Amino acid sequence: MIVTPIPPQARDALAARLRARGWTPELAADAAGGTEPAAFLFEGVSEEVVLAVLRHAGPLGLDCLTGADWVVLAGSRARLGAMARPWLLPELIRPLATALGEAMPTDPDPIWRTARGVLRLDRPRVMGIVNVSPDSFSDGGTPGGVHDALVRAAAMLEAGATVLDVGGESTRPGRTTVLDAADELSRVIPVIAALQREFPDVLLSIDTVKSTVAEAALDAGVAIVNDVSGGRLDPAILAVAARAGAGVVLMHSRGTNLELASYAHAAYADVPGAVLRELAVSVRTARAAGLSGAQLVLDPGLGFAKTPAQTLAILHELAGLRALGLPILVGPSRKRFLGAVSGQPVEARDALTATACALAYERGARIFRVHAVRPTVDAIALAAAMHDPSVLPPDS
Repeated sequence: MIVTPIPPQARDALAARLRARGWTPELAADAAGGTEPAAFLFEGVSEEVVLAVLRHAGPLGLDCLTGADWVVLAGSRARLGAMARPWLLPELIRPLATALGEAMPTDPDPIWRTARGVLRLDRPRVMGIVNVSPDSFSDGGTPGGVHDALVRAAAMLEAGATVLDVGGESTRPGRTTVLDAADELSRVIPVIAALQREFPDVLLSIDTVKSTVAEAALDAGVAIVNDVSGGRLDPAILAVAARAGAGVVLMHSRGTNLELASYAHAAYADVPGAVLRELAVSVRTARAAGLSGAQLVLDPGLGFAKTPAQTLAILHELAGLRALGLPILVGPSRKRFLGAVSGQPVEARDALTATACALAYERGARIFRVHAVRPTVDAIALAAAMHDPSVLPPDS
């Protein structure tokens, strides 16, 4: 007898072994996914529900931790799925079983519908940051204007970027004024027009919280709206994107425009849980505005209304956002939490950014918004190849 341990995080490794033994790719993927471990916390439950869950979880092979008004269920996804069948359970715990089924993540469709067509997400995608704000925290904007933006964009595309994200208003910590929409437009529209001329096949994104700026950018050829407020600050932006058929990034944040990158609203009892719940509200609002799920991507807002420790908790538990069934984007580029971990200044954080992106890939992210594209492309390529060596060239 030969025994080979398969680590619990290596779901792809189990699927590969099943395929090698004659299983179809679909059946192997489903079976491997069923063995993946998971745990769910339920709060605000009665003592009667706690006791009833204990009676039913044990025979299913689930681990159950309880308190006066909470329950944790843990086990393989297949066994948890057996618990998520309310029609087979007593009426008392059917709501909990229903909630469990809704919280169990499903793999999102590997597409993102934008105003310029579909972007496939069956492989990781890098979004290059094209700042045209002179007060950007990370790179000081583009002092050369349109020409400098074009030079940066060309380098990013050469390095492997798929999307270029144009932003005219800094969200840096400590700013005291909000940029007028007219001034923001004067910065971004000339750059968008130039990018369209030079790189007509490249998807462009507009980084703004203002519906008027988003609408003008979409009219100029932008395909994606990246709103760091998730539609909170100017709800009309969601309807604008819906009318244009644009892709939308819903980012988690709290507070006013001037508070977005501060710690003014960084009080959380459970930061990963709060981000999940608040993003779920953003998704419902976006759908009500006419956006389909295929147009939406989620961003946990690393560093926005979050201390470095809270940001690290979000990154560590990023896979929890899969419960919302939508693709995940992360933007760790050069942010404060990387400096807190390493002591490195802003200009020396690109390697740390690439590492954070690779860790986020392991947890389910598929889109990565960064300043330095090449290190991130390389780091994610390594992470992806570990999951699927077939992406390597045949002669390697």
